[in-house]
Amino acid sequence: MHVEDLLRLESLDLTLLWGGPPLLAREISGVTATDLEDPGRFLQRGEIVLSGLVWWSAADEEGTADRFVAALRDAGAAALLAGEETHGTVPEVLVDACRRHGIALFSVPVHTSFRAITDTVYLRQWGDLSRRPAAAPYALPENVRGELSRLLADGADPDTLLTRAVDRLGTPPCYVLSATGRTIARTPGARVLTAPRAAGRLKAALRVDPDASPYGQWFLHLPGEVDVPPRMLHEIAEVFAQYRPGMLRREAAARGPAEELLALLDTPGAGSGVGSGSRSAPLGAVLRACGLPDHGPYTVMEVSLGAAGDGAAEALEEAVRHLAGHRSVTGRLAGGRAVAVIATDSGSPEDVVPALKELWPALRTCDETVLPYGGVSTPAATPTELNGALVQARYALTAAERAGSANLTAIDDLTTLDALLAGVPTDVRTAFGIHALGPLADATNPSHRMLLETLDTFLAHNGSWARTAEALHLHVNTVHYRIQRVELLTGRDLARLDHKLDLKAALLCR
Repeated sequence: MHVEDLLRLESLDLTLLWGGPPLLAREISGVTATDLEDPGRFLQRGEIVLSGLVWWSAADEEGTADRFVAALRDAGAAALLAGEETHGTVPEVLVDACRRHGIALFSVPVHTSFRAITDTVYLRQWGDLSRRPAAAPYALPENVRGELSRLLADGADPDTLLTRAVDRLGTPPCYVLSATGRTIARTPGARVLTAPRAAGRLKAALRVDPDASPYGQWFLHLPGEVDVPPRMLHEIAEVFAQYRPGMLRREAAARGPAEELLALLDTPGAGSGVGSGSRSAPLGAVLRACGLPDHGPYTVMEVSLGAAGDGAAEALEEAVRHLAGHRSVTGRLAGGRAVAVIATDSGSPEDVVPALKELWPALRTCDETVLPYGGVSTPAATPTELNGALVQARYALTAAERAGSANLTAIDDLTTLDALLAGVPTDVRTAFGIHALGPLADATNPSHRMLLETLDTFLAHNGSWARTAEALHLHVNTVHYRIQRVELLTGRDLARLDHKLDLKAALLCR
């Protein structure tokens, strides 16, 4: 269905206030009704937006309408349908804003309800499906499509949608699976599938939403022995493509408290006042608003896609959904990173890292080019320790990124000096190496490169003059001379253990 089709529906009695042919030719993917002043995070690309304009008043500045329409443009909305009931007419400032930002604008008369528009759009989309050319004359019957449309509008759960969609086929075993093999829905007769086993069936499954991110993709799977006309299979998949926008809106709404929690935890000293001061009440309230207990244990996890860009939140959300017996919330951070706070309801917090590590290879195969990095903290016993757990997760993530291949690193994995230093930010590593090595840090000098090689070999052989000389094919006296030069240029005494450790760390930080 396209935007221009709305004008042809006499029952809706809509009036086009602004919009040229290119805008009217846009395809409609769904409908969202909102009266938020900034609705951008709740919108999906291609949706038409219904608004009663409760957020606007005649006393508002022009910028209020401009910000509202700019949010629609940035979210990729197909059109704005503005109700006349609140103000009697659509304000001219809104018409001007839609003209500036390239959003088609319709006025909705008082006698046309938003529910009528929503039902008309979704029923029309199902009608389009039924009329879609196909090689075989099979499709879901009209009464089934109507029932599924009503179930979608009423917010039915995925299991109910799937069961009703395949009911005409005798309710065969059928699944909706995530990109990592997590079962999202299954019919009553479908046996439970483990995630690895389900993931092995995805190649033979039908993608539900080709536009979804690699980590957020869903698949419709019927076992091979079930004979279903391809056209009907695509229509069933379309049911879940229609279900996803509403689910994504609900998840986006839940991120508000989660991101408030992360902002609080990301503030230095945020956890120090919990339980004994003015900060305890806000943090406890935010934890409860997120659906988390205000007592531990908690585990914090941070994920990034490195230089690949966005998508870390989708990868992290998919990962933590596999954690049975744990509740979690996720939020996005600046720079494309995402954080999850995981609370243990049953079982042990010690189970979190092993479960995530078992899952991680499947998560990495969701996209062949975008591979996530992850860092996980040790369990935080109380809310007072959440800030420290976030610091740990971030440190472990830095170590994972520096390892050079996408992996999941827990803070408990950092058991060597090399692993510990891998979590230090690059700028800090560089500064430490320069100051600890002194003039030797100038690797452009051939003499300095030779001395660094000797120092590295000397430390690798535990300060043995003879083994260092043998490894470098040098006379022992030459090794003595070079190490003396190293000590002179760095100001370190390599007879002391602490100075040896300083220089070893400096070499690792290069």
